[in-house]
This record gives sequence, C-alpha cells and structure tokens, in this order.
Amino acid sequence: MNILKSITLVSFSILLISCFGFTNKKQTKTETKATYVAKENTKVAYFASGCFWCVEAIFESVSGVEEAVSGYAGGHTLNPTYKSIGTGTTGHSETVAVYYNPEKVSFETLVTVFFGSQDPTTKNGQHPDYGTQYRSIAFYETDAEKAIIEKMIAKLNAEVYNGKIATEVTKLKKFYKAEDYHQDFERRNPNQGYVKAVSVPRLNKFKKRFPELLKTDKH
Repeated sequence: MNILKSITLVSFSILLISCFGFTNKKQTKTETKATYVAKENTKVAYFASGCFWCVEAIFESVSGVEEAVSGYAGGHTLNPTYKSIGTGTTGHSETVAVYYNPEKVSFETLVTVFFGSQDPTTKNGQHPDYGTQYRSIAFYETDAEKAIIEKMIAKLNAEVYNGKIATEVTKLKKFYKAEDYHQDFERRNPNQGYVKAVSVPRLNKFKKRFPELLKTDKH
C-alpha cells in the first residue's frame, strides 16, 4: 500500500510540473521593454522545440542573436492564440523567431543550437510537455536553409541518433507573435514554478554543452 501511495504521489507531482506550462502561464505581470528594431542586415530564423519560454531563453543566450520572439507557426488556422493552440487542433507549434546578425552567427550555427538544446527523437513534445503544439520543427524560408537543416539531420542520424530524429522540416508560411505575457518569460519570472523546474535547467544544460557560443554578458 505504501509503495502504491508513493507511486501515485510521484505521478501526480510529474503531472503538476507538466501542467505548469499551461495553467500558470498567464499568472505573470507584463513588463515594459524597449522596442526591438531589427537592423538592415538582420536575418530571422524560426524554430520550435517544446515550450517557447525555454527555446527563447536558449537562443537569446547565443552570441550574434539580437532578439528572440515567442509565437506560433506550422498550423492551418488564422490568428492562433495560446488558448487555441493548447487544444492541439490548430496544427501550430510553439515557435521562436530568432533575429540574428549573419556576420556574427550563421544559420548553420543556429541549427546546431536548435538540435543541441533538445531531444530531437521525441515525437510531439519535450519533457515534461507533450502534444502537437510542442513538437520539434526546423522551419526554412529558402532552399539553402532547407539544405543546411537536412544535412544536419543526416549527420546526426548517422552519428548520434541512429535514424530516429523526429524533427519536422517545414517551409514557413506564417509566424504569429504570441501574447505579450509570454515574451521574455523566463527572464522576467525566475521564481515561477515551471521556469525553475524546467526552463532554467534546460538553459543551463545548453550553456554547459556549448560555452563557446554564448554571449559574454550574463543572460
């Protein structure tokens, strides 16, 4: 009986952590932030790999990245919202638009960051978040970007993942910016439950793995 009770308690705790991403996301204050203005040579790349709080924080720690914006892409409905994509019926994935200086960081390096900061073999999710809205997608806008992504997948499948990468390679049709309260969430809410349990550990794991790619100023 005690063993059964312990298993039940652990399962319930895991469920709560998973639900933090959905039930607590709106329980935050929106802070004023200086409006980002892209420079003339700025380019944008789009990636989805689980909760966009985590993905945004990871890319913003990379040298050469000017801004990362949380949003939605890859779906079939117009004007998606956090609530609507949470149903898993709109086809959208939580996606981050990465604004970067191509003279300081290449698209290929950003693809390396993308694959190196997740488990690309997980279908429809990144622990503890599961559902089509959390699936892994590498978006491209040009044939050159598509070729870079596919070359990386082929290399990783051969050398690391034994052909098990589940990441989708999709041409970007439309990116919708997420609600203001999602932007810079990890930075603005360091003590929020999901951030402490999932976002920060994932960010720190990435930093430890790729120290040479990090900005010199503290994220």
